[in-house]
Amino acid sequence: MTALADTLPDDPEALKAIVLAERAAHAASLAERDAEAERLRQIIKEMQRHRFGRRAETLPIDQLELALEDVQQVEADEAARTEAGDPARKAATTSKRRANRGSLPAHLPRIETLVDVEDKACPCCSGELHLIGEDRAERLDVIPAQFQVPVVRRPKYACRACEGVVVQAPAPARLIEGGLPTEATVAHVVVSKYADHLPLYRQAQIYARQGIKLDRSTLADWTGRAAFLLRPVHEHLLQTLRRSPKLFADETTAPVLDPGRGRTKTGQMWAYARDDRPWGGADPPAVAYIYAPDRKAERPMAHLAGFTGVLQVDGYAGYNLLAEKQQVRLAFCWSHARRRFYELAAAGPAPIAVEALGRIKLLYAIEDEIRGADSETRRAVRQQKSRPVIEALEPWLRAKLSTISRKSKLAEAIGYILRRWDGFTRFLDDGRIEIDNNVVERSIRPLALGRKNHLFAGSDGGAEHWAVLASLVETCKLNSVDPAAYFNNVITRIVQGHPQSQIDQLMPWEYTPQAA
Repeated sequence: MTALADTLPDDPEALKAIVLAERAAHAASLAERDAEAERLRQIIKEMQRHRFGRRAETLPIDQLELALEDVQQVEADEAARTEAGDPARKAATTSKRRANRGSLPAHLPRIETLVDVEDKACPCCSGELHLIGEDRAERLDVIPAQFQVPVVRRPKYACRACEGVVVQAPAPARLIEGGLPTEATVAHVVVSKYADHLPLYRQAQIYARQGIKLDRSTLADWTGRAAFLLRPVHEHLLQTLRRSPKLFADETTAPVLDPGRGRTKTGQMWAYARDDRPWGGADPPAVAYIYAPDRKAERPMAHLAGFTGVLQVDGYAGYNLLAEKQQVRLAFCWSHARRRFYELAAAGPAPIAVEALGRIKLLYAIEDEIRGADSETRRAVRQQKSRPVIEALEPWLRAKLSTISRKSKLAEAIGYILRRWDGFTRFLDDGRIEIDNNVVERSIRPLALGRKNHLFAGSDGGAEHWAVLASLVETCKLNSVDPAAYFNNVITRIVQGHPQSQIDQLMPWEYTPQAA
């Protein structure tokens, strides 16, 4: 006690200063500890929401439709039960159904059945009846998937005068020489897997119900040969995208079997998309996937070699190398920025996050007004309406950042925007740029569906096949082209010797049923 007293100053003011300094240090330590605890709580809440909660910020339309299906089925059951005992109500429902069902497509074949009276004599006077009209009722019928066996006959001819002379027409070229499938069959297998997300073993089960025994490995062989044949088409698709003035980019995981370790490894499926429809651009929409075993920054550098336009991306730092070494301008995604504030607001009271969401919502309301307008109109409206919102947002974010702990999740959300401010505001001066990266995120969803259904690719080569075939399937869908008809047509044309110099004609947007 005496030793401690000897170290204390005699001046009361100095002693008071020491006490205040210690209290301040203690308070700062407590504040730092509280901020770290709050940060950890936010991380735990995010992990819980990611594991157990809904990940999307809005309820997906597919989820809504699933719930509606059950409600509508129950409603139909109750209606059928009521109509069974009430003929008048049944007649009213039938009349309403006829008025609202619309017409069936004209291209479907019509198979007519005549339901006529047996006796054409008048029931009153027995005179002959004459036709005054008829009622026509169309219904939709389905023929379950059925198989047929095309038989190619090639007669052989010999000369009676010349020994050993045999003349025969050459066999038509096939994708699978000596194999069973037609090009249409291979196209069906490919589309079933990559458009309808039906694994090959399930397809083999479907064929078995028709009495056709096809091993999964056989279907895999057909798919691999189709992917090899279509590689030049995929490469040309990517080259076409590289020449575009603006692209979207994103990546997602692709589990790949790693036999050496007896488990899967995590590869990456990179997606590069073009969609100029929101501003009336003339280039057709397209998406190209590329598989890579890792997520290194060198990957997009190699994929987009020669590209010099605007690249719309999320906040992944790997894209920065493109901006540094190529003439690429990065435009960042407001949807990703918004998501960070949404997660904070969803986890509990967060007034700053809620206000940030409100300010970002104003930007999206303006985008709704100009969607579909030409690029110059979009730029002019953004200058008039969006720029004031953006100019008010930056100082507000900086002011709020100064009042919170730099270690908090809220500070991370604010810093995410401020560190990329030029890229986040680039859309104001260019009407072609979208406010977010949702175009390519929508293109990645089919990959996630495929991942859930066939779980993983069997090898790096299998993942590359996945990228080639899925690129063409999704580009068909973006251009409202039937993927099965497109694959059948393109495979047939390549097998028959379509010239490489005319590969432009094999792009999905060039396909028309009339040309086929």
